[in-house]
Amino acid sequence: MPHETPLIATIVVGLCLAFVFGAIANRLRIPPLVGYLLAGVLAGPHTPGFVADQELAPELAEIGVILLMFGVGLHFSLKDLLSVRAIALPGAIVQIAVATALGTGLGLILGWNLGAGVVFGLALSAASTVVLLRAMQERRLIETERGRIAVGWLIVEDLAMVMALVLLPALASVINGTPSTALSDPIAIYFGLGLWGVIGLTFGKVALFVVLMLVIGRRVIPWVLHTIAHTGSRELFRLGVLAIALGVAFGAAKLFGVSLALGAFFAGMIMSESELSHRAAEESLPLRDAFAVLFFVSVGMLFDPASLLNDPLPMLATLVIIILGKSVAAFLIVRSFGHPIGTALTISASLAQIGEFSFILAELGVGLKLLPEEGRDLILGGAILSILLNPLVFLAMDRLRPRLEKRLATAPDQAASMAEQRAEPEAEVEELPVTSLTDHTILIGYGRVGSLVGEALKAAGEPFLVIEDADKPIGKLRDEDVENLIGNAVRDEVLNAANLPKARQLVLAIPNAFEAGQIIVKVRAANPGIGIVARAHSDAEAQHLTDLGADIVIMGEREIARGMVTHLLEANSPIAGEAGVI
Repeated sequence: MPHETPLIATIVVGLCLAFVFGAIANRLRIPPLVGYLLAGVLAGPHTPGFVADQELAPELAEIGVILLMFGVGLHFSLKDLLSVRAIALPGAIVQIAVATALGTGLGLILGWNLGAGVVFGLALSAASTVVLLRAMQERRLIETERGRIAVGWLIVEDLAMVMALVLLPALASVINGTPSTALSDPIAIYFGLGLWGVIGLTFGKVALFVVLMLVIGRRVIPWVLHTIAHTGSRELFRLGVLAIALGVAFGAAKLFGVSLALGAFFAGMIMSESELSHRAAEESLPLRDAFAVLFFVSVGMLFDPASLLNDPLPMLATLVIIILGKSVAAFLIVRSFGHPIGTALTISASLAQIGEFSFILAELGVGLKLLPEEGRDLILGGAILSILLNPLVFLAMDRLRPRLEKRLATAPDQAASMAEQRAEPEAEVEELPVTSLTDHTILIGYGRVGSLVGEALKAAGEPFLVIEDADKPIGKLRDEDVENLIGNAVRDEVLNAANLPKARQLVLAIPNAFEAGQIIVKVRAANPGIGIVARAHSDAEAQHLTDLGADIVIMGEREIARGMVTHLLEANSPIAGEAGVI
């Protein structure tokens, strides 16, 4: 090559390897993230061949974390966050304390000093943002109660880790007997603040950031978004969304000492109050997915496979703390607050891994001479293995749930579990009651398009039921007294409950063509004569759905053009008369 291009090489090779191994993993019915991690191992310094830039990759991964937390914020609200504070705050603190104690104990057994053990334990207590959110999104749990608890728990962990990063240098100065370089905040230096002063300063800066976002950001961010939208430029709107997400995250980190991820989450949460939040989520989705993949690749690059063979017992003990120790602690905490066994198991499984904050703590600990390099290797190995095993942990929790409910559940627990199954789409439901409707329409999705279709069917007196998995549309359906099924229509038990053999037609109002295709195949197999209407955004999607068995596929752009042409031809003259929206 005529000149070095490490950034381009890292992005291109990382994404290409991730695509190849992700596709192989998907083909083998393994979560694609396993393939992404293996791609990172191949691109890392511990395997022969191409070696990606070791400094650029983590920074690219950090962008993925920022965009992912921003996306979660877009589907969250301050009300959602406050609704779970009673369990998220004490639960996260107790779980961090338990994990830190277990890690400290293992460190002492390995012959490390107390400071090394504390850093090691703290690193094992912090769950990965990307892994937790990906697991919740795949299971469609983000907007459910258990999803809100998990995200709230994650936010508290995030704040605790920010505090740990601030205080670690002070701990190092006490243990190593050297002047404190930890209290390096300019304000702390100027006023000569001690340890407790720095703690108060950190809390004050975080509180100031939150207040500014709620008071000023709540007005400015939606106003900026609407102003950009009125320009009519999709390119500028997309750029504005990304600028707000990345700008707020960077500003929060530099000015207030808040983590990038937490800053992005608040930016998304404030933006969610705008009517354009749905469009903002769609515009940022491609970059969120791409950079989230780079996160897993960068994690894989850190892993040395030989470490598994060199000293397996400490690695096994580390993995036990991450997967079993944290999970059991989280399960007991959630149960102690009176939540159903299903919720406790979901939270336990989602926290049974470690990630980005663990790497930061490990590097800082080694740099401050608090943590031996062996500890950093154990943290990296534990992160890789726990992320790889996390899908299996979820599977194990799903299978363990019926047994635990049979042995542990009391009458109130069983009532709560039944309510949870009705309210949360991904609850494991063995069998849903089949609707009594016949010769009816099944409407899948009740968003902007589906709600309009539903209103038309209701006005025409047509019998229909709606399948939906988001909380807000479900609440609207209940208010309108429309029969509905809560869940993902891809799942067999949900489709079966819609009485497919006796249904007359199916309307797929969801925008996801891949998911719609899976539904079409299952519906057509159950009822070959049913009429199927779907929606698409491109000719390729329309052809895909038609090939799978859809009778009619509606493309939004074509229908808009058809409506315009019809109106123009009916007018027979330059447009004049009544104004309105058709």
